[in-house]
Amino acid sequence: MSLSATAAGLPDLGGKTVTVVTENAYPPLQFVNPKSGKVEGWEYDAMNEIAKRLNFKVKYLNTSWDAMIQAVSDDQYQVGMDGITINDERKQKVDFSNPYMRSEQFMLVRGDEKRFSDAKSFGQIKDGLVGAQPGTTNFYVAVNNLLDGDEKNPRIKLFETFGASVQALKTGDVDVVLTDSTAGKGYVDASGGKLKLVGGSLGAEDFGFIFAKGSDIVGPINTAIAALKSDGTLDTLNKKWFLDYKLGE
Repeated sequence: MSLSATAAGLPDLGGKTVTVVTENAYPPLQFVNPKSGKVEGWEYDAMNEIAKRLNFKVKYLNTSWDAMIQAVSDDQYQVGMDGITINDERKQKVDFSNPYMRSEQFMLVRGDEKRFSDAKSFGQIKDGLVGAQPGTTNFYVAVNNLLDGDEKNPRIKLFETFGASVQALKTGDVDVVLTDSTAGKGYVDASGGKLKLVGGSLGAEDFGFIFAKGSDIVGPINTAIAALKSDGTLDTLNKKWFLDYKLGE
């Protein structure tokens, strides 16, 4: 796999160190392995491979989701990776890489949920609660697709991390959490029947890495993403993390 950058026709970043920030709360993209205590996931594997091909060293750092986009915009970190949806509002603050993954939103509910089975039937129960992280795509899709479009709607309960919202779902403090299909499948498979996905897709989104405006590493990373797509590396990672990997085993 590790062709030298020049041999593969990719830019060579000369062994410099690049700071990459993430939250480690979005399995299987990035998370702390509950058994080993080590960080791992799809995005780590992809970024490590990109670094190898472009000849740079990665220094991984950790921050909360709500601080991440601003911190990268302020150039505190050179790259942000956190399953970040590419949208026009965020493009005003940061530059995005080309998409490395397409994701679709689904409803994650308790395994014994019988009151609703899709967005429409959820909207019809007056006391159903949604858990979400403020400022995330999941939050906005929940407000607009499950509720009435009011961001202050008391039926949406806010959590600092995605994991905390899933925990609240399990304990009955909320009734639905929106998740992309990939992370959702990981949680369902690991739940032993306590969780399930219901309803159809509530919309697709593309994920990209983020950079401070005008960053000179966007181009090289886009070149590497294209190489990983064309040689099947991204397909291999999808199989490893979304089909073969079982969260918590």
